[in-house]
Amino acid sequence: MTGDRGSVELDGVTKKFGSVIAVDRLDLTVQPGEFLSLLGPSGCGKTTTLRMLAGFDQPDEGYIRISGQYVQGIPPYKRDVNTVFQHYALFPHMTVAENVGYGLRQRKVPKAEITRRVGEALEMVKMSPLANRKPRQMSGGQQQRVAVARALVNRPSVLLLDEPLGALDRKLREEMQIELKLLQSELGITFIFVTHDQEEAMSMSDRIAIMLEGHVEQLGDPETVYERPASAFVAGFIGRNNFWQGTATTDGVRADDGTQFVVANPDEHVAPGEPALAAVRPENFQLATDEPGSHQNSIEGSVASVAHFGDTIQYVVRTGSRNVLVLTPRANAPRLAVGDTVWCTFNPTDVYSFSARQADLVLAEPSAGGAV
Repeated sequence: MTGDRGSVELDGVTKKFGSVIAVDRLDLTVQPGEFLSLLGPSGCGKTTTLRMLAGFDQPDEGYIRISGQYVQGIPPYKRDVNTVFQHYALFPHMTVAENVGYGLRQRKVPKAEITRRVGEALEMVKMSPLANRKPRQMSGGQQQRVAVARALVNRPSVLLLDEPLGALDRKLREEMQIELKLLQSELGITFIFVTHDQEEAMSMSDRIAIMLEGHVEQLGDPETVYERPASAFVAGFIGRNNFWQGTATTDGVRADDGTQFVVANPDEHVAPGEPALAAVRPENFQLATDEPGSHQNSIEGSVASVAHFGDTIQYVVRTGSRNVLVLTPRANAPRLAVGDTVWCTFNPTDVYSFSARQADLVLAEPSAGGAV
């Protein structure tokens, strides 16, 4: 680490709550000006990590550096970071401008400087016309912008965001994702964003740290974690996947239901004869009504349901032992009806293969959507 403003480093950070290890010897480096998302299921340690960066919690082991400075024991208000929460906690009796300038007033910044900096912050988030409104007179999206402006007005080197879009409806959340990313790119401030929403993380982040049980399972850019997941858990958590349990072979995996998966690029080395997992993403299947010439990388079944999602059609194909989820672009989708016999085929390059060590995490009963 260079210690540049906006850099963040966690080295061997551990946090325990009683006998529960919330964060387990976490190593993580964030570059200045980077948009990094901490992504994972509930209880994985992402919010605890953010709280330690903010100063609300202190690590039991390891150290944290922000902009090259060790921050253990330094209270939140003395750190060069600010936090935006899911619940914006705006003062209801204050106007937008008064809310944004509150921190500056607490620091005894001159009034003229407060006015100038509040104006700049509101302009950044396109809220200048509403400077004199109270929070109750604004929508959720507008309140979210005010919370961001309040966090930015102190010009922090790092902005921490704890699921700040979780209270918004889907359309507004998608709009705010774009606005937040554009704002971060313009300002060049380091953003560390906590979310359990994979689409949110994929659309906004330069890199994603996918967390599990207090550690980072994989750290990489969105394309890498999607195309080359480091573990079965990542393959199942990022996007959707159809998993099969079986036994490793010399060229892939033989599933317990007899399906033969030929794998071009194994994701994890598994010795032949050892328990293994195979997975194929829904969009990587081809559907055919004629039997293919090979039984490898081919699954026979019948169409159980057809759902239309604009430019994509979703099929649930019922096989002898389970349901398989298939997604096909509308332009290339075959005309299929419920009950039709089909073969789901796929290429060796589209098969993921892993050891069975995380089988309990990724194998589940068929969901309402049909995937497991």
